[in-house]
Amino acid sequence: MLPKKQNYENLADSLIEKFNLRGIEGYFCENKEEALTMAKRFLTPGCSVSWGGSETLREIGLLQELEASDYILYDRSSAKTQEERDAMYGKIVTCDYFFMSSNAITLDGQLINIDGTGNRVACLITGPQNVILVAGMNKIVTDVNTGIERVRNMATPPNAIRLNKHTPCAELGRCANCLTEDCLCCQIVITRKSRIPGRIKVILVGEELGY
Repeated sequence: MLPKKQNYENLADSLIEKFNLRGIEGYFCENKEEALTMAKRFLTPGCSVSWGGSETLREIGLLQELEASDYILYDRSSAKTQEERDAMYGKIVTCDYFFMSSNAITLDGQLINIDGTGNRVACLITGPQNVILVAGMNKIVTDVNTGIERVRNMATPPNAIRLNKHTPCAELGRCANCLTEDCLCCQIVITRKSRIPGRIKVILVGEELGY
């Protein structure tokens, strides 16, 4: 095994121990193909599934697999009106499985996520029966403050470009601590512990995924 890959596995092992102390289940997959298999393994026949915006989920092929499946899918992008969005959100928060990534993960096992509207972090906090996060090892940071800086300066600017948001970071390539209408950093959530043991599951992937 290449040194970098071996280091990812070693680091994941220590993180999984930290997750266990926080009521979070942790898993490690060497690559995105293994991560896709692992993610699908949790799903049960006839279950309801939704997800938050995530390039990582798209990169491992999960969204494409779900779209071709016979699971009950709640896709918020399919809602065309505010009434439809409200009704869809009511279904999403009671779904069996909610998939997302994490913007950053600290060495002591805390999850750091920053959102614009907050629908993704809201489901992480409460609602869906199971929350499954898939994250590349590039998301690992030393501590909470470093993680927040990483998200605001490295992850949010490309996300703003992808989503066609008119924010300073989309133009500057770094955070300007903006309060613009399109601001993507409205909600900052630090998950220290899962009150329900095992509700949150984290699949660490030995590759660089997402932003």
